[in-house]
Amino acid sequence: MNKMAKPKITKVVLNIGLKEAISDKGVLAKASEQLAIIAGQKPKVTRAKTSIANFKVREGDSVGLTVTLRGKRMEGFLKKLFTIVLPRVRDFQGVSVTAFDKAGNYTLGLSEQIVFPEIDFSKIDKIRGLEITIVNTAGNPDASREMLTEMGMPFKKNG
Repeated sequence: MNKMAKPKITKVVLNIGLKEAISDKGVLAKASEQLAIIAGQKPKVTRAKTSIANFKVREGDSVGLTVTLRGKRMEGFLKKLFTIVLPRVRDFQGVSVTAFDKAGNYTLGLSEQIVFPEIDFSKIDKIRGLEITIVNTAGNPDASREMLTEMGMPFKKNG
C-alpha cells in the first residue's frame, strides 16, 4: 500500500456543551479550567449562532467550550484515552462501532469528565459530559475503524 494513501488522524476535537453558562457565568470558567487540564491547552468559547426562545438562548451567548488538538498533543491524548481513560469508565465493554460519520470521522461521548486521571475530584462543581471527535483522512467508516483498531481503540466485540 502507498504510504501516502494510508489514512491518518488529522485532529481531535473536544467539546463541552454548557447550557447553564447562560444563567451562571462562573460555570464557563470552571469548565474551561477542567477542559484545559484534560486537553493540555486552553479551550475556546463557542457561541450560539442563532437565538432559540424556548431555551432562552440569544445569538452570541456563550454555550460551550471546544479544543482542537493536533500533532504531539493529539497523539498523547489519544494514547491516554485508549489505555487509561476508557478502561476507567464504569461498566465499560468497548466503544460503539456505529459512531462514524460518512467521512469516517468518529465521535465518542463521555458522560463524565472525572474518568480523566488529571481531574481532581475534590475541585469538581458538577459532573459534565464531554464529546470527543477524531477527524481523519480515511474517507469511509470501514477504513477508519480498521485504522483506529490498529491504534488500540477498544471497540465493542460483536454479539
